Amino acid sequence: MSWGFETDPEYQQDLDWVDEFVRAEIEPVDRVIDHAWDVRDARRNALIKPLQQRVRERKLWACHLGPELGGPGYGQLKLALLNEMLGRTHSGPVVFGCQAPDSGNAEILAHYGTPELKERYLEPLIENEIVSAYSMTEPQGGSDPTAFVTRAELDGDHWVINGEKWFSSHASFASFLIVMAVTDPDADRHHRASMFVVPADTPGIELVRNVGVSGHEAIGDTHAYIRYHDVRIPADHLLGERGQGFAVAQTRLGGGRIHHAMRTVGLVRESLDMMVERAVSRRSGTGTLADRQMVQEMLADSWIQLEQFRLLVLQTAWKIDRYKDYRKVIADISAVKAAMPKVLLDVAGRAVQLHGSLGISTELPFGSWVMESFHMGLADGATELHKIQLAKQLLKNAAPAPGLFPTRHIPALRADAESKFAGLFGED
Repeated sequence: MSWGFETDPEYQQDLDWVDEFVRAEIEPVDRVIDHAWDVRDARRNALIKPLQQRVRERKLWACHLGPELGGPGYGQLKLALLNEMLGRTHSGPVVFGCQAPDSGNAEILAHYGTPELKERYLEPLIENEIVSAYSMTEPQGGSDPTAFVTRAELDGDHWVINGEKWFSSHASFASFLIVMAVTDPDADRHHRASMFVVPADTPGIELVRNVGVSGHEAIGDTHAYIRYHDVRIPADHLLGERGQGFAVAQTRLGGGRIHHAMRTVGLVRESLDMMVERAVSRRSGTGTLADRQMVQEMLADSWIQLEQFRLLVLQTAWKIDRYKDYRKVIADISAVKAAMPKVLLDVAGRAVQLHGSLGISTELPFGSWVMESFHMGLADGATELHKIQLAKQLLKNAAPAPGLFPTRHIPALRADAESKFAGLFGED
């Protein structure tokens, strides 16, 4: 039986190095570059590329990937421990080669791409020589992909794509986009769509505008509203089988959801650490904020929420490593995704309150973290949908009680117990 909560000493040394590396090297970079995903920015490259090389030398590059794709194959549990530290930064995931959406798009290409597509896009994507975008959500259909209307029609040896996509993050930096489009409108709702690789320089792609996110003003507007006008791509740019777009999407969405949660642990921990520092630093009356019982309650509640959430994330990561199949961990991933926004909102919100006017200012990061909690409640599926999915998983094997009363009805259980032991005791 193996059941423990200790990190092996060798990897703990790596984590200790990462913690110091993030504080001393990556966090300062966040404050002087525009956007870590913009591989065309000379200033960004001058600062980030040397850090990436140090990560490679430490053999911590792209830890989510197996050796066949150039990574160490550490698995999701080790990646969770790593992402806790990277999650408190903007540039950290890029420096370590595990940034979204590229990490998920790499998984799709690895599973479904042709050898030519892998050579052209997967290899440079893994090395962060290029970045990518995931173009799935539509203006009229966000959390319900069955409502998508963007079409891809086969015309000889090419697919022709027409439609609109919304919030295609980092499209303005991307060398290619992975696009979901309807290919079989008369099929059942989960076999209507297919997935494609679309080179970013293909004629007919119109970037209508880049949309910003409240709280992320410092990194600019990077979520694209796109129109596809008769965009022609080779037939072999289809990923997987025709009509299997939903199945292909799950290759990246399961991992994407747990990776968001891993990084969110880092933001929650950072919020709590800043609260603790504030509590012992800020004078109030004859003592400090730390002497106030309501402040102590805020700290205690925050620690409890953090540890509960962190353990759920780590256990889910462990199950993914064990089962090697996201479908077997669907309930756990849904639970993590549903819990994540509230934990971040609660703890970051308390941090705002504890820091007073400074907490709501742009001189501390809590405002962006509060908005990030709402972002996490929408990215890769709304919280409400994940709660529904979790409930369905709990209910699918449930059986109704055989009689009028519940199976744990005390009078019936007492009668059964008396019958079971009737021969052991004499009658009164």
